[in-house]
Parts: sequence; C-alpha cells; structure tokens
Amino acid sequence: MAFPDGFLWGAATAAPQIEGGYDSDGRTPSIWDEAPKEKIKNGDNCHVACDHYHRYKEDIALMKELGLKSYRFSVSWPRVISQDGKVNPKGLEFYSNLVDELIKNGIEPLVTLYHWDLPLWQYKKGGWLKKDIIDDFAFYVKAVVEALSDRVTYWITFNEPSCFLMNGYMQGVHAPFKHRYLALPKFTKIFMLTNRRAVETIRKYAKKKPLIGLSFASGAFIPNDESDPKSVEEAYNKSFNVTMGTMNNRWWMDPILLGKPVTAYGIYATHKSDMPRFKTDFDFLAVNHYEAFNYSAWGGDKSIDKSKLNTTSLGWVIDGRSIYWTLKFLYRRYRLPIIITENGMANNDSITDGEVRDDVRIGFMNDYLSNVRRAIDDGVKVFGYQHWSLMDNFEWAEGYEPRFGLIYVDYKTLKRTPKNSAYHYKKIIETNGEIIP
Repeated sequence: MAFPDGFLWGAATAAPQIEGGYDSDGRTPSIWDEAPKEKIKNGDNCHVACDHYHRYKEDIALMKELGLKSYRFSVSWPRVISQDGKVNPKGLEFYSNLVDELIKNGIEPLVTLYHWDLPLWQYKKGGWLKKDIIDDFAFYVKAVVEALSDRVTYWITFNEPSCFLMNGYMQGVHAPFKHRYLALPKFTKIFMLTNRRAVETIRKYAKKKPLIGLSFASGAFIPNDESDPKSVEEAYNKSFNVTMGTMNNRWWMDPILLGKPVTAYGIYATHKSDMPRFKTDFDFLAVNHYEAFNYSAWGGDKSIDKSKLNTTSLGWVIDGRSIYWTLKFLYRRYRLPIIITENGMANNDSITDGEVRDDVRIGFMNDYLSNVRRAIDDGVKVFGYQHWSLMDNFEWAEGYEPRFGLIYVDYKTLKRTPKNSAYHYKKIIETNGEIIP
C-alpha cells in the first residue's frame, strides 16, 4: 500500500556534523569546534567533517540521483552572525545558494534554525543560562528568515532541546560538557521563552506563509500486549512519565504544545506565571525517533538481556513497533500533523570493491517504515519522513566511528559512495512506499 500523495520523502543532516569550513568566509567558532580533544572519541573534531560547505552541489546531485523529494538541513548560527553581533553576508549567501540548488533539483528545503552549534561568543555571554540569548537568537532568526523565506515553507526552530540542554548542561556528555544539575529550572525557562520568540519572529518576517515545528527526541513504550486496551493504556502513561531523561516526551512537550505545567520535582512551580508564554502555536510536530526503549533501562523490563536483541552498533535496540506507538501516542496527546525528522541507525559499514552492503540498514528501513504506514492507516497524520542521515558524519562525542548515512564517506579522501540502502530507499521513494514489505 502506498503512502499519502505528496509525502515528503527525504533525508536529514546538521550543519556542525557535515559542513566543515569551520573558519571559512567569516564563520566564528561554535562550542563544538572548541570541544576538548579528550571529550571526543579518538580526538576527532568537526573542522572539516564532510566538507559539505565546499561540496554542496555534489551532495545535492546525489540527493537528486536518489530521488529525494525533500531535504532537512540546519543553518549554522556562528556562520550567520559574527562575534560583534552583525550579520555575515557570506554566511547567508551560502544558505541562499544551497536553497536555490535544492529547488533547482526539485527538492523541498526543510530548515532547522538550531542544531546544537551554539556560537562560542554566545556561550561566553552565558549561553542557555542567561536571558540575553532570547534577543540574540531572535536577531539571528530574523536574518535567516528575511534571506530564505521567499523560497522556504518548512521551519524547525530547534533540534532536540532535551538533548542539547540536558546532555550539555547536566550530564556533561555533549558540548559544553557541564554538570549544572541545579540549573535545570533556569535553562528550561530560558529555552522555552527563546523558542516562543523564535516562532513569533518567523511569523512576523516570513515572506510567504510559514509552517513551523520543533524536533523533539521522542519515543514510546511498546505495550506488553498490543491487543489489550489496558496494556496499551499502561504503555501510554509510562511513555509520558517525567523521569525519562533526555527522551522525556512530557517534560518538554506539554508546556510548549499544551501550556500545561509539569509539576514533578517542583521544577515548574516557580514558572506558573510563564506557562502562557511557554505555549507555542506550531503547525506540525517534528519527531526524531531511534530506539525501542521498553527493552532498555528507561524504566522497561530490566531483566531482558539487550545482548540478545537486535541492536545498532551503538547498542540501540531495533524494533519498528516503537515508531508505531510513538506516532500513535504523540498524535493522541497533541493532535498535530507529524513529520519524522530523524530515524535511522548506526552501523559499522565498510566499502568492499566499491560497494557498501548494509543489509541491516535495509531491514531497519523496511521495519520502521512499515510501522509508519501502519500508524497512517490507523489515522495518524504523518506527512513526511527524513532518514537520518543523508551521509556518514561527525557523530558528536562519538566522533566519526558510527556511520548513520545512506551515503558512505571516506574521511581521508571525502569521496561519497551511495550504500545499498540508498538505492533501496530510492526504490521506496519511486513507488511511494509500495515496495515496503
């Protein structure tokens, strides 16, 4: 059975993971450019990455070859705004050229405004712990929207706030590698006000009607018995438990999408007067989904041995039913159309005789997309799917070891080679999903 007409088949990337050109044409450093070597596996850095900044036309030609209908990318704040707070014309020119090239090749651009590359100068001003960021981010958003909104319809304000805030400022595993547990109420409030202002800025300055969302790291527990309403209800309630760390649905979504406080730990107790300002009118919900975490230590059955389960090279459990229940539960709670902005797997891919045989990724794709179709058939409004990732890239603190891409990148030569999964995805797109088992 085919997917809905006009379905946005695509792939996703993020500026700090693929662009490189970290000091080209007036770009200033981000917190990831200056990450201590000992914090990144193998001492890797993102200074060159995939060199997309200088090779974007080659990459878009590959997108066209694979038949992509859309492409989600992020704009780099430190490339667009200089340390003195002025707009960098060269930075905006790059993204304008990128959008033009996408459109010329029949590919719909989906623009993410923040994918974790906080400018170093902004961090030194206080970053997510000072309210200055609200006005500074709005200034940056205005510059991007004025430059691109005559050609861009889809806007995503932030990618996974739970990850860049909690991993960066609490758990200390991502830049800026801080352990500021008591700062949770502060950076939560500042982020939510920054997000609200960003949406208002897009709507005010967009040259054509924008459609706006926010990409949340999302997941749901698979019911123990999918045919039992009681089991389904238990899984639903557990999926919105507030103790689920960076994969917490309710903590970040309820205040923003429903304007409802989350009372656990009293975190929002001091912010009740802010709740109306936290609530943001989005046009769609953007979902990033990877792991089936009823099997993991998020609160599921800890007696299950994960080593006996299907996992990625990062140890994330593979079970396509998880995306079905994630979509079902999120749509039930928030009633917004959904686009899947990230879904994919890390694999230890290698190239042999010019070919990358990543059958496990093909199986993953079939499993997850068949469950997306199942959710659509059950009434969930899903209008697009962005595979993570278009190409192998810099995977944050894991460096370059995990390979998520449809396209293999030789990091010594930067040569791109589409994997077998890329050609499988091409067939999926050509048939609008009809070939998915």
